[in-house]
Amino acid sequence: MKTNGSPDWLQIQALYPVNREMIWLNNCGTTPCNTETIRWVEEYLRGYAAHGGQTDVRRYATVKRAIRSILAELLGCSPEELSLIHHTNEGMNFLSLGLSLQEGDQILLLENEYPSNIYPWEHWKGKGVEISFVPMSETPEGFLENLKNSVTAKTRLVSLSAVHWCTGMPFPLEEIGTFLASKGIEFVLDGAQGVGLLPIRPKEMKISYMAFPAWKWLLGPLGLGVLYVAKEKLATLRFPFKGTGSVINDEAYLPYREELKGTDRYEISTVNFIDWVYFQSTLEMLSGIGFHNSMERIYELADYLSDGLREAGWELASDHFPDFKTGIVVAEKPGISSEDTVNELKKKGIMCALRLGRVRFSPHIYISKEQLDRVMDLLEG
Repeated sequence: MKTNGSPDWLQIQALYPVNREMIWLNNCGTTPCNTETIRWVEEYLRGYAAHGGQTDVRRYATVKRAIRSILAELLGCSPEELSLIHHTNEGMNFLSLGLSLQEGDQILLLENEYPSNIYPWEHWKGKGVEISFVPMSETPEGFLENLKNSVTAKTRLVSLSAVHWCTGMPFPLEEIGTFLASKGIEFVLDGAQGVGLLPIRPKEMKISYMAFPAWKWLLGPLGLGVLYVAKEKLATLRFPFKGTGSVINDEAYLPYREELKGTDRYEISTVNFIDWVYFQSTLEMLSGIGFHNSMERIYELADYLSDGLREAGWELASDHFPDFKTGIVVAEKPGISSEDTVNELKKKGIMCALRLGRVRFSPHIYISKEQLDRVMDLLEG
């Protein structure tokens, strides 16, 4: 994937069949599969067809170790602090049901947040816990002030996204984490839009808990996600859903066991192993490219698209936070219907999204500048 130490972007573009059919600019939503990953999965399925669960093509322990190791290096945490789950929503529910709050406590969430970081907390309202919302801002600095002004003596937990899903604005996570830690407030992060796009380091940012999916910036499969629990926090969480795979020495079914595994207790039971094989493939590709190189390439493509849109008279959300890197380009043009624009682009094979009345684009490393030029030609035509 590299030429003289630099990523070969043309080679990576060639791995993605979607490039022969469409221009996929919704990578902070879902991501298509590449041919190398297809080869990995087919190889495993052939082995499974011939030898069932005894195949040596891909082994459970080896794949799990590889995934956790790559993610731990990316996040600056221990592999044992990570569990492979299904999606962000599941992870947030594990956390919400496991945390200890009291009547009169307060949870702070983000205004206009994605539902996976809202619904899991709603059960607390029936237990006398107040749920309040931090007003959104057009700038990260403004949001930090809004958060500080929203915290009260009752605030016990703040759960936020890494990036606003409608504007692409990154939140100042390190400053937020430092502030919350000074107040003794737990910091929970929905990393869906951020992990793989931003350098998220939960230890440095004082994040105690985080959940995120595989299928956005990490290019993994739908229906697979990751839960992070700081090792010093695990013992304080109630464990709501004990399953066969939650206990130590789980392959010995009798006698029943009480002792739980570490964070991987949340894998509960038989896992969706084909998705693990898929995820290992994309993580190894990104790790080989270098996550930093991948992030910088995404920023480069987003900046290129932003420059073109700006020259064509589009107004960009990112112009309110020019000092913060983002790979999500959110734009609107006076006198132009964003909804009609999204629908017309989709008819021409360009996948983007409508968010809060604006058009959202999110390129990834397999996208070329020539493809972005074609998008700009259509928008101008």
